[in-house]
Amino acid sequence: MNGLQIIYLARHGETAWSLSGQHTGLTDLPLTQRGECNARRLGERLKGLEFAGVFTSPLQRALRTCELAGFGPRAEVDRDLVEWHYGEYEGLRTTDIRAMRPDWELFRDGFPGGESLDEVGARADRVVHRVRSIDGAVLIFSSAHFLRILAARWLGIKPEGARYFLLGTASLSILTYEHNPSEPAIGMWNDTHHVSGECMEESK
Repeated sequence: MNGLQIIYLARHGETAWSLSGQHTGLTDLPLTQRGECNARRLGERLKGLEFAGVFTSPLQRALRTCELAGFGPRAEVDRDLVEWHYGEYEGLRTTDIRAMRPDWELFRDGFPGGESLDEVGARADRVVHRVRSIDGAVLIFSSAHFLRILAARWLGIKPEGARYFLLGTASLSILTYEHNPSEPAIGMWNDTHHVSGECMEESK
C-alpha cells in the first residue's frame, strides 16, 4: 500500500438479528455459533499483521469478535464505535418499516427517536481524526452501518454516501491512501473469502 497508513475495518460476526435482517443498534446481542466460528476465521485472516492500535465497539458482538480473532487483550474500547442508535425502528426489518412508510430510505430518512445521520457522522469524524494521528496500521471492530459511514467520512464524502458500501458479517475492509494523505482511498472492501462454509455445518 505504498508505505502509507492502513486502517483495517472488521465487522462483527453473525448474530440472530443480522441473520434475520433486523436493525440492530444498541441491542447487545451475542454472536451465533456460526458468528463465533467466523470470528475465529477472521483472526486467521489477520494472523501475522502488526497493528499500532486496535479499537473495538463496547457492544458484545464486536468485543467477542475482537476476542475470538485474538486481539482482545490489547484492544481499546471506544464508545464512538457503537452502531447507529435506531430509536423506534430498533429490531425492525426494512420490510417492516416500509410497510408503514413505503418511501422510507435508511440513509435519507434515518430513525425516529434515534441518532441522526449527522450525529453518527460526527462520531465517525472523531474516529478518523484519532486513527490518523497514530503512526502505523490500525484495526477497528464495529458494526455495519457505522463502518460504512466511517468509510464515507474517511473519503471526505457525506455520510449519506455510506449507502454504496455493503458489508457482510465477519468481513474485512481496508481504508488507506492512493499516493499521499491528501488522497484517501479504499484499498479493499467487504472481503469475506476467509468466511468458511464449515462454520455453517458446525452451527447446525
